[in-house]
Amino acid sequence: MRMFSVSHKTVFVVDHCPYMTESSRQQIECDMLTKSRAQGVIPLAPVSKSLWTCAVECSMEYCRILYDIYPTRKLVNYIVSDSEFHILNSWRQEDQSVQELMTALAAVGPPNPREDPECCSILHGLVAAVESLCKITEYQHEARTALVDLADRVANRGRIICLTNAKSDTHVRMLEDCVLETIQEQNKLAAGSDRLMPIQQCELVLVHIYPQGDDTLVSDRPKKEISSVLSSEVHSVRAGRHLASKLNVLVQQHFDLASTTITNIPMKEEQHANTSANYDVELLHHRDAHMEFIKSGDLHMAGSTSRDSGLKETVTLKWCTPRTNSVELHYCTGAYRISPVEVNSRPSSCLTNFLLNGRSVLLEQPRKSGSKVISHMLSCHGGEIFLHMLNSTRSTLEDPPSISEGCGGRVTDYRITDFGEFMRENRLTPFADMSLDAAGRPPIERAKAQLERHTRYWPMIISQTTIFNMQAVVPLANLIVKDTMTEDDVLTCQKTVYNLVDMERKNDPLPISTVGSRGKGPKRDEQYRIMWNELETLVKTHVGTSERHQQVLECIIACRSKPPEEEERKKRGRKREDKEDKTEKNGKELEEKMWTQDSDRLKGAMEREKEDQSESEVIKDSPDSPEPFNKKPRLATEEIQPLEKSKGPVSLFSLWTNRITQANSRKHQEFAGRINSVNNKAELYQHLKDENGLDVHENGKATR
Repeated sequence: MRMFSVSHKTVFVVDHCPYMTESSRQQIECDMLTKSRAQGVIPLAPVSKSLWTCAVECSMEYCRILYDIYPTRKLVNYIVSDSEFHILNSWRQEDQSVQELMTALAAVGPPNPREDPECCSILHGLVAAVESLCKITEYQHEARTALVDLADRVANRGRIICLTNAKSDTHVRMLEDCVLETIQEQNKLAAGSDRLMPIQQCELVLVHIYPQGDDTLVSDRPKKEISSVLSSEVHSVRAGRHLASKLNVLVQQHFDLASTTITNIPMKEEQHANTSANYDVELLHHRDAHMEFIKSGDLHMAGSTSRDSGLKETVTLKWCTPRTNSVELHYCTGAYRISPVEVNSRPSSCLTNFLLNGRSVLLEQPRKSGSKVISHMLSCHGGEIFLHMLNSTRSTLEDPPSISEGCGGRVTDYRITDFGEFMRENRLTPFADMSLDAAGRPPIERAKAQLERHTRYWPMIISQTTIFNMQAVVPLANLIVKDTMTEDDVLTCQKTVYNLVDMERKNDPLPISTVGSRGKGPKRDEQYRIMWNELETLVKTHVGTSERHQQVLECIIACRSKPPEEEERKKRGRKREDKEDKTEKNGKELEEKMWTQDSDRLKGAMEREKEDQSESEVIKDSPDSPEPFNKKPRLATEEIQPLEKSKGPVSLFSLWTNRITQANSRKHQEFAGRINSVNNKAELYQHLKDENGLDVHENGKATR
């Protein structure tokens, strides 16, 4: 099936009204004999182009670039509008040339400043442009003839570029409404005609041109959808070089072009034949010529900013003097026509003549270090210059590369096994019966629909997915991609969701990748949150398939949702546990520090007491020495009871109280009962029992 894009038809509508004769006010110097002028000769005054001249020159440059890169299948229809419309060419291929348009423009001539402005309007040209878009081109006719049964599927799209001097934003909206009404009327006429085609999509590009030094009365506006068949964008541009830069950017956007600047081109100077200088030439070509750069990531962009045209990007390539035979064949992966940006400049002309004489130029990437890489070649074939894209990476003629050396770079954890299973499930086989299904789709359309469903959410890397690494999610993942689900399938999916809820309740681990993360990776709650989010994303991509798919999503949402009280209680529990863990940790550290200090003090006290005891024994040998007050040391090691470690966290107050108690116990005489106690338990009223074990009462009688 041949489909035609918007760029297949382009209609230029140029305003030919009297106000277009106004000067652009961009001065052009005509007097070049400033040094050799004789005395008394009046110098020539500078001139300026009119708005009409600027519009014609810039539109012709647009068409020249288009015809250079796309000599066929990209058609232009040129219309001039004043008191009526003038169509300068047709959609036929033989009318598509710059010479044809320039001849027709010469016949039209410049605008007549004495013509009545009330009779002139750009609307005549816009109406004619819509009518021209409804006409069938030769290529569309061939496609409809080849596809007789599918003739209705041949698209009719186009673009209208209007160069005018609008009065205000209201005037611009009026032009848009006129184009929309005309499209609706012409589509009704084309529906009942065999020679016309309804317009399915139209892009209107309004370029407001105003002289330099004036304030613009029209504001810029990006592309906006006015209706299902019409979109519009507005550009307010000063005449002269600014308009040329704007149309240069527009032609790149409309036809998917890119820019390459050839640097260090050696050229001999005309004034000094023995010397040479290096020049730069900018070329336009299809964007695919930079595909190797984009794949390898070696795209060196040199941006030049213009006030009106915005950012203009170009790839810089260096002239490389070839040292090989000119007839040597190079391995090329693509060849694309080129068009110089400044076709009349001396560097562009010299480069073009050099290539048209049968020479080839190799181009290399400018690198700061390493060996040079020759990536492109300029060569001529049949009188047309092509930019050849040389293979600077692995050749397709060699052994196939490993999957880890593909676009992912260093990525090696591709889901290779899952991809093999995916290919087995989506293999195409011959279908003998071309019967249609209930929806009226042939087998090939059903196969495409199945492939689209299976690839709506399919992560390529293992570390980027969780659910596809879990065996528990396999039943749901296999059933959710089906076109129709039964009640049993819904029950199976719901059972899978309940199993995941049970896993979360049991706090089972999940296969979360920790690549690139520090530590042990996310916590268990965060792991399950990631898993539920991915599962919900998978199901949401298929929720519009049927009502049963919606039931699966509702089950997931219901299982994920929890009452606010429970969530708040869970958060408070987490905070309390974290606080207790922190307190217990600090308490243990403080307790260990205090025990270390107390043990040091105890050792010092024991040594001093041993010295005191030895001195007392020496003094006791003297007959005049009195008996010691207490033979037993007041603080013995066996009496020191270690702190009982509480089951819960130890408070700072308890640690401090125990330390003060132990310190104070060394400063006073020990209680006699505690000295004679067993396990810190002293028996009270020991003398109430006599030797025979009888209890003695106050009356002196003993009882058992």
